[in-house]
Amino acid sequence: MQSIDEMSDDLSPFEIKDRLIELARSKHESMMLNAGRGNPDFIATLPRYAFLKLYEFSLSEAERSFSHLHGGFGGRPDHSGVVNRFDQFVRANPEEQGVHFLQAAASYANSHLGIQAEVFLSELVEATLGCSYPSPPRMLPCAEAIVREFIIQEINKGNRSQSDFELFATEGGTAAMTYLFRSLFSNGLLNKGDTIALATPIFSPYLEIPELPEYQFNVVEIESSPDNDWQLTEEALHKLENPAIKLLCVVNPANPTSVCMNHLTLSALADLVEHKRPDLMILTDDVYGTFTEAFRSLFTVCPRNTVCVYSFSKYYGATGWRLGTICLNGDNVFDQKLKALPEEEKEVINRRYSSLTKEPEALGFIDRLVADSRDVALNHTAGLSTPQQVQMTLFALSSLLDKADTYKQSARQLIHDRFEMLYRSMGIKAPELAGNAEYYTVLDLYEIAFEVHGSPFEDWVRKLDDKPRLLYRLAEETGVVLLPGKGFEIEHPSARVSLANLTMYQYKLIGQSVKRFLDEFYQQYLDEDSA
Repeated sequence: MQSIDEMSDDLSPFEIKDRLIELARSKHESMMLNAGRGNPDFIATLPRYAFLKLYEFSLSEAERSFSHLHGGFGGRPDHSGVVNRFDQFVRANPEEQGVHFLQAAASYANSHLGIQAEVFLSELVEATLGCSYPSPPRMLPCAEAIVREFIIQEINKGNRSQSDFELFATEGGTAAMTYLFRSLFSNGLLNKGDTIALATPIFSPYLEIPELPEYQFNVVEIESSPDNDWQLTEEALHKLENPAIKLLCVVNPANPTSVCMNHLTLSALADLVEHKRPDLMILTDDVYGTFTEAFRSLFTVCPRNTVCVYSFSKYYGATGWRLGTICLNGDNVFDQKLKALPEEEKEVINRRYSSLTKEPEALGFIDRLVADSRDVALNHTAGLSTPQQVQMTLFALSSLLDKADTYKQSARQLIHDRFEMLYRSMGIKAPELAGNAEYYTVLDLYEIAFEVHGSPFEDWVRKLDDKPRLLYRLAEETGVVLLPGKGFEIEHPSARVSLANLTMYQYKLIGQSVKRFLDEFYQQYLDEDSA
């Protein structure tokens, strides 16, 4: 195992996390506390029960096709009469909560979206069985209609003036990110060495992807500051007036700060796009938006310029399901830019998609995303697996049917209580920031040193030579694993703590360990001062 001095700060924070885990385990096997990763320890159970009951019903539908054969043999279901058979299934399982959920879901789809029960159930049954390729490959029709309704409710906050958008179901938010960069590059909307902007601090892959050899993008950081409540500064926003910047990437609420863009920041960006940068492409990653009531998306305020990524992984405890979606407005700057490309470049790009259509120039950006996700040649087999699309649909329906927001309030309260416990056990007050989702928090070494032992101690800590190694020492000496803030482009010594994956007692232990660690430094400070 590497020693502390052999470890590189140039690694991804998630690679550093693995090394910190090795270090902590080597010294604290039974007491290691890993708050370095954002995988939640809570899950949404009701839509999962619904999936199980739907699978049971779907199998009974499949068995009808070849009932004369044995050996676990079934066939693609015949959907005629499916509504009556589903009603019988409901009556046969009167106490099953998953069944009641499915019944309410079918009613909602019909009454709110005009989807006939036969159409809805037929799609769910065949998709649950996974016996057919996704059709259409971008997203199943009922699934798209329902997830769009979810996005309107949770991401657009009920704003129906911006509801003309299409979706592409992807293997989580990470797949959405990689697909977007690939298609922007493949379609000449970004070229090698182009300039892009990142709203920092930001999820580390957004820092790492631009450095890949095939891209080598020039990155301009649009900084938010703790002195400005983690909002983008006016000086940073002015950078976006530079026409060389083609794309702005945003995580909102931010990772690792968990603070969402406030009204002033959103208004400033909307004004800049409308009056100075109508050509600017924006990618907003809104995965944590459901954890704070204050959230508003750039997809709502700058709909024409923004492509939105949402993942179901964190809110529903579904990181292993790999469920995400890309949302793009019908009228968008991406399609406009495709039409404005030089004719010679368009001819080359058109050849890329010529096997799909006789009019490749008419292919919209969102459909190019689908094709590019399977290197075009496999476009006919593209798309998120149909059982995954079913579970995504059921997650979306669970929020659409939860009019009292019972699940949402439970998730938010759980996170908030852990957030408060962490800071209380360090002996300091938890930060009060408007729009704080509290899914993560950034522990600022200087700020905590000041809060715990005062300004002279903070000044002494600032002068320490080994600040970059403090997280390694924390892991080695206490068994606590946190992610370095540097990996998210936070300049001052800091650590990201996930509030999603440990118990209240464990967050208490982490807070106490951090305080004990600083107390030992404080004693060293006192000893040096008295000497």
